[in-house]
Amino acid sequence: MLGAGKTVSTAGEMTARKFLDALRRAPQKALVFAAEGRAIRPGYHVTEVKFGRFAALDCGANPEKWSETFIQLWDVDEPPHQYMPAAKFVAIVDKVAQLSPLDPDTRLTFEFSDGVDAIRLSRAVALREEADRIVVALERRVASCKPRDRWLAEQDSSCCGTSMKSCCEPASVR
Repeated sequence: MLGAGKTVSTAGEMTARKFLDALRRAPQKALVFAAEGRAIRPGYHVTEVKFGRFAALDCGANPEKWSETFIQLWDVDEPPHQYMPAAKFVAIVDKVAQLSPLDPDTRLTFEFSDGVDAIRLSRAVALREEADRIVVALERRVASCKPRDRWLAEQDSSCCGTSMKSCCEPASVR
C-alpha cells in the first residue's frame, strides 16, 4: 500500500508502470481522478486504453521518437454512481495489454471529456492514498519546445533570454 495519507508525486513524467504498481498495492480502494479543481464524476468510464509509438520533427528540425500510453476517461455520472475500484481499473488495462502489447515504461497521458466539451490531455502529477480511496491529481499537458527543454536541462538556466530564436530554429539557420 501507499500508506493512508501518503502522497506519491512525480517531478517529471509518471510511467504506466509506476501508476499501475501504485494501484495494485491498494486494489480495494476507490479510484478518484481530480482535474481542474474538481473530482471527475464517480460514474466515469475508461473508454480507451491505447499505446502509440511516435516519430516526429521538433521545432528545431530534430527527429524525435517516443512511446506513450493513453487512457481515456469519459467524465459522466452514470450508475452505479460510485468510483471504480483500483483493481477494476488495473484489470481493464491488463486486458488491453493481453490483446495489444503495452510498454509499461512509457509516459502516461490521460484524456478526459464529458462527451460535450473537447478532450483535455493531462498527466498524473501525484497519487494520494486516503482511508478509502486513491486520488490521482491530473494536470493539463502543455505544449513545449523540445530543443529549449533540452537546453534548459543542460544549462539549468533560462533559455535565450527574451528570444527563443536560437533555441528553436534549426541549427542550419543559426
